Amino acid sequence: MKRRQFLAAAGAGAAAAAIAKPAIAQSMPAVKWRLTASWPKSLDTLYGGCETISRYVAEATDGKFQIQSFAAGEIVPALQVLDAVQNGTVEAGHTANYYYIGKDPTWALFCATPFGLNARQQNAWFYDADGTKLIDAFGAKYNVKCLSAGNTGCQMGGWAHKELKEPEDLKGLRYRMGGWASRTLQKLGVVPQQIPGGEIYPALERGTIDAAEWVGPYDDEKLGFYKVVKYYYYPGWWEGGTTLHLMINLAKWNELPKAYKTIVAAAAGLANVEMTARYDARNPQALKRLVAAGTQLRAFTPSIMEACFKASNEVNAETSAVNEDYKKVWDSIVAFRSDEYLWWQVAEYSYDTFMIRQRARS
Repeated sequence: MKRRQFLAAAGAGAAAAAIAKPAIAQSMPAVKWRLTASWPKSLDTLYGGCETISRYVAEATDGKFQIQSFAAGEIVPALQVLDAVQNGTVEAGHTANYYYIGKDPTWALFCATPFGLNARQQNAWFYDADGTKLIDAFGAKYNVKCLSAGNTGCQMGGWAHKELKEPEDLKGLRYRMGGWASRTLQKLGVVPQQIPGGEIYPALERGTIDAAEWVGPYDDEKLGFYKVVKYYYYPGWWEGGTTLHLMINLAKWNELPKAYKTIVAAAAGLANVEMTARYDARNPQALKRLVAAGTQLRAFTPSIMEACFKASNEVNAETSAVNEDYKKVWDSIVAFRSDEYLWWQVAEYSYDTFMIRQRARS
């Protein structure tokens, strides 16, 4: 009797194992994606976000889910990532959403916008406020799912061949400018140029542009701008924080098992934190090297900052009046920004300004 019971139990266990193994296999299928980036491989901070995502996803799935990353131009040009993901040329992309303001300026609000949120505030808006809900709804119109996957922190104001002291100095300036800030600067007479990072140096060297912004000291040093331009301005008021996104074809995203979706989201989150950390760690030494090489640091004057703030408010009001999506997202950002800077004034700003004064005394 006991022998028969043992055999029956063993048979049942074997049957359960036979059922379980295929179930596990089905939940961990082999998946291969291609990811196209807006960055050259030489920019290890930006392109490094793609590599982090690919590595994490592969390791977390024991190699069953592979994402192969491609630099700008290897599959599509740097500024065509949205098109490639939307139409299924690739499954995913890593990009700055403000490159696609030609389709709808609302895209910029999810990346960086003049006098918007700083990096930590952007994370708070996406992770614990309305940001993700809003970008999910908006992105669905373009057949894409967007996950925060990098942030540069506050950027620099860029490089200029001449000093910029008053708003009048901006008139006629051919300024390489990414994103929505171009509309603000146009009101001040600037002629904005949107060109990929890899093309900025030769444009500055040849004099086809008069000024250019990219990110900050670490990347700008790599791109060599200090070799051909003298003046380096700050702050980048158009990018107090710049969220980069892992953009995924929505149909491909919906096909993924739940476990894979969770892993991809976690990988994007790691890239998001890691990128900010890399910039914060590497920018100070790069800035020292640039100054040692003869770069002249200049702050935008209060008159320029005030003129740009006024122009930016005009752009937001004009665009909100004719674009419902823009108004909905911008209103959310403005309300969130107000509360965030109430808190910043109490804690972050007070602490940081005290510590900056102590550094100056030491």
